[in-house]
Amino acid sequence: MKKSAFILLFVFVSSISFAQETPKPNYRQAAKYSPKNLAKLVHSTSVSPHWLKKGNRFWYQYKTSDGANYYLVDADRKTRTTLFDNVKMAKWLTEITKDPYDGQHLPRFNFKFNTAETAIRFRVTSTEEVPVKEEDKKSDKKKDKKAKSKKPKMEKKVYHLEYRLGGNGLTIIDNEKEEKKWKNWANIAPDSSIVLFSKNFNIHWMDKANFLKAVKDEKDSTIVEHQWTKDGVENYGYGGGSRGENNETKIKNKDNRKGVWGTWSYDSKKFVFQKSDSRHIKDLWVINSVSSKRPVLETYKYHMPGEQEYYKSELLIFDIPSKSVINVELDTIKQQSLSVFRAPSKQSSRDDDFRPSLLLSKKGKLYYSVISRDRKKYDVCVADLETGKSKVLIEERFNTYIESRPLILFNNETEMLHWAERDGWAHFYLYDANGKLKKQVTNGDYHVANFAGLDEKSRTLYFTANGVHKNQDPYYAHLYKINLNGSGMRTLNAGDFTSSASMADSNKYFVSNFSKVNTVPKSELRSSDGRVVMKLEEADLSQLFASGYKFPETFKVKADDGITDLYGVMYKPFDFDSTKVYPLLEYVYPGPQTEAVNKSFSYRMDRLDRMAQVGFVVITLGNRGGHPDRSKWYHNYGYGNLRDYGLADKKYVAEQLANKHKYIDITKVGIYGHSGGGFMSTAAMLVYPDFFKAAVSSAGNHDNNVYNSWWSETHHGVKEEIDEKGKISYKYKIDTNQSIAKNLKGHLMLIHGDVDNNVHPAGTIRMANELIKAHKRFKFMTMPGQRHGFGSMTEYSFWLRADHFSKYFLGVEATSVDITEMNRDNPKNK
Repeated sequence: MKKSAFILLFVFVSSISFAQETPKPNYRQAAKYSPKNLAKLVHSTSVSPHWLKKGNRFWYQYKTSDGANYYLVDADRKTRTTLFDNVKMAKWLTEITKDPYDGQHLPRFNFKFNTAETAIRFRVTSTEEVPVKEEDKKSDKKKDKKAKSKKPKMEKKVYHLEYRLGGNGLTIIDNEKEEKKWKNWANIAPDSSIVLFSKNFNIHWMDKANFLKAVKDEKDSTIVEHQWTKDGVENYGYGGGSRGENNETKIKNKDNRKGVWGTWSYDSKKFVFQKSDSRHIKDLWVINSVSSKRPVLETYKYHMPGEQEYYKSELLIFDIPSKSVINVELDTIKQQSLSVFRAPSKQSSRDDDFRPSLLLSKKGKLYYSVISRDRKKYDVCVADLETGKSKVLIEERFNTYIESRPLILFNNETEMLHWAERDGWAHFYLYDANGKLKKQVTNGDYHVANFAGLDEKSRTLYFTANGVHKNQDPYYAHLYKINLNGSGMRTLNAGDFTSSASMADSNKYFVSNFSKVNTVPKSELRSSDGRVVMKLEEADLSQLFASGYKFPETFKVKADDGITDLYGVMYKPFDFDSTKVYPLLEYVYPGPQTEAVNKSFSYRMDRLDRMAQVGFVVITLGNRGGHPDRSKWYHNYGYGNLRDYGLADKKYVAEQLANKHKYIDITKVGIYGHSGGGFMSTAAMLVYPDFFKAAVSSAGNHDNNVYNSWWSETHHGVKEEIDEKGKISYKYKIDTNQSIAKNLKGHLMLIHGDVDNNVHPAGTIRMANELIKAHKRFKFMTMPGQRHGFGSMTEYSFWLRADHFSKYFLGVEATSVDITEMNRDNPKNK
């Protein structure tokens, strides 16, 4: 062989081996983008307006790498000014509190505007300590002598301050700590005349004077309270729920005042309460083994799919003046769920201390909805508050599950806007008060998401929707307006991005926050005709980019049917080398109530960007049967097949991307997810065992027979059967992950919190049981004392996932006892 030919052959062989090189795990890079570190790099990414009651004005806080600033915007005048000068505010605070401040380092303010909206009031806690005030406490002489000999209890001094807008200083109002004006057990009438609460599962009440005593001292022996109901018992009472409490604290707190949830009439004379009988629902348990002293049992009611028993609901109307109770006419034999329509809260009430829950109607009517247990029959109803007599106004019927939105009542309560998916897309329908259809307001192959506002004078509806613009990602949300006669539909914040909108109570202006996953988030103020009034903010990502961050990439591919468009996002290591071949990881959450695909920029990178930094290409994408913001066909695709419905799409998309990108190693495809994603990732390993080679499944509902009935019976379906005698029974059958445990070929890790009272650990334990019986090797990690979200152990679970995929895909196993990346940045000062 000639020397030149040998050199060419060597170069060729070398290039092949180099092209096939797998990256080494980069734990240091992944550690750099921990949530704790990201908080130092990224600050505000959106404007959250606090609309004021007078005029079209709002204030907001926005933080950049230079510190936080506070702004006041007057939309009518088209002005945006700083609420105060940071440097001057720092000077005034330093002079008053004697603690040093500067303009970049101010305390976090919790503002309240005065009634005239000409000044703001706030409290600042100084480092100076003062004796605790002992108010209204009587003691005998012996106790007085003891108290005098003891060192007084100290606390940090509080300054209650006022700043008049445009002023040149701060006024000290007092040095009192902020007193709670309410208690979490108190349901206060809109006129504050009476306070309802639950005690020993019954409704009690007290007047305003006695409630004010309770605010000062809950154990004040002079408080007068009255018992209203006497038939309440545990699991069939009036408030006083104990979900989340263990059995010991339940006993300890049994005689305490507790909350009673309900809805008030505007005149404070009626209180509507939904009473539920769950005594016949079976118990479920979790045990907290890491609680203090003995392990503690937690018992709670939990309805599982297919169980014949069901919650029995009643609607009760409490008449405050007469102390009488009226039952709303309901068919209590049917297994159904109720929901009371409430008045929408105003944007300008956001900062109010007191926001009572009010009925939708001001005219003595109770609007509510009823949905059958199988979720195929949905009724909008109205009842008379004086008599309880009820009638059905609107009926919805479908062969899969029905979804709903709040009813909109307007035009002096003579008209209603009703949201429904009856033509395969979500739209608004206009009805009169008697339930007669007047007009389908929105129409077309797009999804109306939410009500945003209504101008009754001009009869203009404002709403958010997806999929209107066919040249865009259909998940991109925009704000629209349309006339109630169906004409004049218009986009109010057009652009190739997704947005969120906060509309003023006047419907004249809205704040629009917008971005894509690969653009810098921006915020602007627009008028109701869509004109840009002013640009507000652009997120400061300078430090993030300086750290080496790079935007992810979006992609569009076909589903396994070759027709349906799917949309996803690809995350690469920031030191990506196109000459290397990367394992592919899919982060999944099947929904069907949502999909785990970011559409706007997000710095919450823990499950996506950060995982890629270890040395993987990470993708997240939708699947048929996923997100509701498309057609009802797309959303309901998985109905009746809740285990397998999305898996073919996940596999086919990975193959398409590998065909397109040579840097993807299709022989090393992993999958991971949490909750529904934990369920889906394990299912993928078992249904396609030769394709998906490794998975980390956390908090998965692997056996939906032991997951809550609402989610499972809704999205998978439960069959209502009636026998010849008219008796109704419910049949439920669903495929589970453990039924195909024998198929496992790859490397599976299961993780679950042992006090998860949402997705019970039993699902994962059953999965583990079948894997053991099938003689399979796998990993199983329990997160002690953790609920569904893993809480303080979330960071630990990230490194378990990184270790798992690093070992099996990158060929490097972490063998150190210490997770160095968790320990490196923690100061060792103890």
